[in-house]
Formats: sequence, C-alpha cells, structure tokens
Amino acid sequence: MTLFVALVAFLLGAALVAWLGTRGYLAMLNPQPVQPAVTTAAAPPPATAAQLSAIGTVEGRLAMLEDRISRIDFQTDAAAGNAGRAEGLLIAFAARRMIDRGEPLGHVADQLRLRFTNAQPRAVQTVIDFAQNPVTIDGLAARLEALSPELTVTQSDESLWDRARHEVTSLFVVRRDSGALATPAARIERARVMLTARRIDSAIGEVERLPGADAADTWIADARRFEATQKALDLLETTAMLEPNRLQDSTGQAVDQPSPLAPVAPAGEPTEAVVE
Repeated sequence: MTLFVALVAFLLGAALVAWLGTRGYLAMLNPQPVQPAVTTAAAPPPATAAQLSAIGTVEGRLAMLEDRISRIDFQTDAAAGNAGRAEGLLIAFAARRMIDRGEPLGHVADQLRLRFTNAQPRAVQTVIDFAQNPVTIDGLAARLEALSPELTVTQSDESLWDRARHEVTSLFVVRRDSGALATPAARIERARVMLTARRIDSAIGEVERLPGADAADTWIADARRFEATQKALDLLETTAMLEPNRLQDSTGQAVDQPSPLAPVAPAGEPTEAVVE
C-alpha cells in the first residue's frame, strides 16, 4: 500500500514538472546570468561607387568654380582697364574744350599730369603751358582782321633783302594761282577760311606770303602755339585709347590692360607703344 502511494506521488510529480516545462515556468524559475556587454569600435563601411562618384563630382565642380573665378578676375581687370582709358579720354576731351574756349584748366591740369605724364610728358606740358596764356580761333580771326591794313602794304622800313624775298615769293605764287587769287585781300580771306576750318598751318602760310607779314609775327607765333597744342591734345586722346602700359588711372596705377581698339600683333611680336 505504501509502495503504491509513493508510485502515484512520483507520477503526479513528473506530470507536474512536464506541465510546468511546457508552459515555460521552469525557465522563469531558473534565469541565466547576464553577460556584460563588450563595446568594440566598429570599422566604417567601405565607400560605395556612388559615394566615390559624388566625390569626383564635387572636385569637378570646384575646378569649374576656380576657372570661373579666374575668368571673373580677368573680366574685372579688363573692365577696370577700360574704365581707366575711358576716364583718360574724357579728361583729354575736357582739356580740348577748355583750350578752345580759352578757359583755365584748373583741376583738369592735375588730371592730365596724373594720367598722361608717364606716357606723354611733352604733350602734357604743351597743353598746360598754352592754357596759362591761351588764344582761341575767334581771337586769331579778330586779330587777323585788325592786322589787315598793315599786312596788305609793304613796310616802309623793310630791308632790300626782305623786299626782294617778297617779290620772288609773289612771282612763284603768280605762276601757281591767278592774279586775283594772289592779291593780299584774297590771301587774308583764305586765311580766315582756313582758321574757321582749323587748318592753322595753311592759314599761317597765307599770312606769311603777305607783303606786310612782319607785322604779324606775334599772330603767327600764337597761331603756331595753338596748332602745337591741338596736336598735343590729339596725341593725348590717342594715348588714352591705345597706350599699352604707360597710361595711369585716377589712383596713379598703370593701366596695363590691352586696349580693345589696339591692333592685334602677330604671335611673338610686341605691341608698339604710342610715341610722341
């Protein structure tokens, strides 16, 4: 009887253990010890083809950006050089207008010295000196009119050599022109026309052939000064447009940017500078 009871108890216990195992209660009653986590440095994944392509694209964009910046710098230099030339040309134009009106140059003289002295010192000095004692086309014409009575008659105190020279000159002129065109009145009229047309050399030539040309010595000297100043202004304007390396801007810096109006020199040949 005792053995039977023990067998029944064993079977009941085995059945209970099996039931607890199927329900998972045994794992809860016997937990496993927790192992400490070990921290390790994970290696970065290798770069993919897309990433390498992206890096190449960025480098290409940087190269393009650098090229664009260099072109912008070149364009900026070109714009600054052209601006310096344009300003110099405007200064030369302003000087011409003042000279034609017989006005003092004022601050324009300082700008002429700053911008052009390094390239055309004699032309600059010619213009500035003339402006200190100016004459105008209208003034020369008026003075010629006032001198007409003296220019059309032979001076009583004229030397024999001067008289002979005038006679010989008149003979050659008569061969070239008709008698009416060779008269003193006709010469004076042509001189006036030449002055109006700003052909100063031709006007001087007509006056020098007059019988009383000695009375016009001062007039001739002033007319020649006016003509020399006009040529100096022409040279300054040409310098502003074409001078390759000696023109300066308003800050005194050299305008070394080639002029867009300058002829392109063949390869290996330097561009010639504007000279006096």
